Amino acid sequence: MYDLTYEQLEELLAGWGEPHFRADQVWGWLYRSLAADFEAMTNLPRRLRARLAAETDLTLLTPLAERQSPGGQTRKVLFRLRDGQTIESVLMGYRQRRTACISTQVGCALGCVFCATGQSGLARNLSAGEIVAQVLHFARESPISNVVLMGMGEPLANYAATRQAIATLTDRRGYHLGARRITLSTVGLVPGIRQLAEEGLPINLAVSLHAADDRLRSQLVPVNRRYGLAELLAAVRDYIARTGRRVTFEYALIAGINDTPEQAGKLAGLLSGLLCHVNLIPLNPTPGSSLRPSPRARVDAFRDELAARGIPVTVRLRRGIGIEAGCGQLRRRQGDTTCNFVQKQV
Repeated sequence: MYDLTYEQLEELLAGWGEPHFRADQVWGWLYRSLAADFEAMTNLPRRLRARLAAETDLTLLTPLAERQSPGGQTRKVLFRLRDGQTIESVLMGYRQRRTACISTQVGCALGCVFCATGQSGLARNLSAGEIVAQVLHFARESPISNVVLMGMGEPLANYAATRQAIATLTDRRGYHLGARRITLSTVGLVPGIRQLAEEGLPINLAVSLHAADDRLRSQLVPVNRRYGLAELLAAVRDYIARTGRRVTFEYALIAGINDTPEQAGKLAGLLSGLLCHVNLIPLNPTPGSSLRPSPRARVDAFRDELAARGIPVTVRLRRGIGIEAGCGQLRRRQGDTTCNFVQKQV
């Protein structure tokens, strides 16, 4: 059911001979009341509830494992999908908001060297319903104020399903999450950025940069070999010009690799004049990797250099280190041997 658009739900129910208003009732139960089973949909005729239960399904995700930070502010859940694959989602609690960090793919084909998901490869794309269901899982406990598409996978490599999931979550007839409360993070797939700009979606765009020159970025983020910094930044400039929206650049600080004064200076020059914000992120260590987060003094020096050059910058509050909240870490810890990954060329 969560894979259906509103129009597809209307068509399904009309084909069963149901009146037009039934679609709004079912949609409301799914996304306003967050019903987890059809028997809860009490204003539907019993015969319709029985047919919905017999011919459709609401179970896309089954929680397998969960880890929670000592203070309870961050919680990661490992879900099993209907085909046996697994994905991760993270709930982050802040003083005035609850943010769901959700996945868009099972694994990832882009192979960023510091990412546990990227080292595992790509199994498949998630459906729109599987993306939405992650948000609903947390929303049934307490309202979700923000959604970040920063979990496993590259959202723009699964554009159609990601776009439909955003439409479902923002639909005024249902969950009605404000589009400006959704952030999509991309490693830099230029065609997807341009498509977003053309559609004019009023969501927030974040670009994972992680280096300020092509040589280093190609080592850390292999997709840079296809879409180099010049092409990526041209697409970002066009995106800003068409949407008027500020773009966030995410930069994971890795000790001795990309946290040097030289990189800070190059980054400031690269982003000069752009309507942007830099989010510095001390690396979330991945088990088995030699890469380590930059020490606080290097983080502060990097931040201060950008600020001195007029680049808006903050250091992200680190969450979930103790529960391996980085993408793919809990999944790897569980020893998921049911997934036969295939590394795709990008």
